[in-house]
Amino acid sequence: MRLISLAPLAVAVSKAGGIGFIGAGTDVHDLETHLREAEKLTTQAPIGGNLPSTLPIGVGFINWGANLDEASRAIRKFKPAAVWLFAPHKNQDLVQWTEAMRKATEGLTKIWIQIGSVRDALEVATLCRPDIIVVQGSDAGGHGLERGAGIISLLPETADALHEAGFGRIPLVAAGGVVDGRGVAACLALGAEGVAMGTRFLASDEASVAKGYQDAVLRARDGGVSTVRTKVYDALRGITGWPERIGGRGIINQSFLDAKDGQVTDENKIAYAEALEQGDLGWAENGRLTAYAGTAVGLINRVRPAADIVDEVRQHVRNVQSRTPRKTSRL
Repeated sequence: MRLISLAPLAVAVSKAGGIGFIGAGTDVHDLETHLREAEKLTTQAPIGGNLPSTLPIGVGFINWGANLDEASRAIRKFKPAAVWLFAPHKNQDLVQWTEAMRKATEGLTKIWIQIGSVRDALEVATLCRPDIIVVQGSDAGGHGLERGAGIISLLPETADALHEAGFGRIPLVAAGGVVDGRGVAACLALGAEGVAMGTRFLASDEASVAKGYQDAVLRARDGGVSTVRTKVYDALRGITGWPERIGGRGIINQSFLDAKDGQVTDENKIAYAEALEQGDLGWAENGRLTAYAGTAVGLINRVRPAADIVDEVRQHVRNVQSRTPRKTSRL
């Protein structure tokens, strides 16, 4: 949710009882501006239950590109409740980030680290001792491991491996392919303490996203077929810094179809640049612009306020859990 989840969405989710994150991504030069806006929004309408010494939202960083010094200054100044670290060139790089973030707020800001494999979970647990590990399955939209397991198998295997290695007390948050209460209930049953959702909030009133992008999300169905994890969309946008093992999942469009064997031609780049000038039409049915989204995109049917999404998911979880003990197979 880089540059899509900004202060309005992050604060709205936190006000509704979750924890919302500002997606700072790789470019943190204006992070203080976004944090200042979040601070203003929370001052105008205080969020109950948060530590008075922290700003009740989180900040997400893409570590291969974000500037640690700039990020540390912003975190020290505004003291968000959490930081989310993802996509270093190597996991060892996260040690410096973890130490800097903890030092910046004297441990007030909690460290969330996203992983996509059991091996990475064990490595970051050993190196960084994070407060939360976010386990991202392969159904997730946006960037993640090109080779990985879905959350149904990845989450319990990760939980077992961490427990066996002595890290069983680190809470796990599940991500990837979850947009409603059924998915949340399933992840809780698999051992998660919570769930992170990105694709669902693309269709929220507070998301900083073009209407054409939202329309593409609402139009998409059968997400396992209509989305793809690829490097094509990064190549078209001139983004080259991602670690080799990471690709981005987005809705299949004409740009992807024109990229033969994943190779982006100059003609394709020119057509993409022209589509940028078309505004919302660039995401039309035969459009060319990137719309990152996960495989659960087909379950999203309308744009709603973020608070309504959180409330609906929470109630849906209760409903699913209340009937699960009585549910029997019809086979």
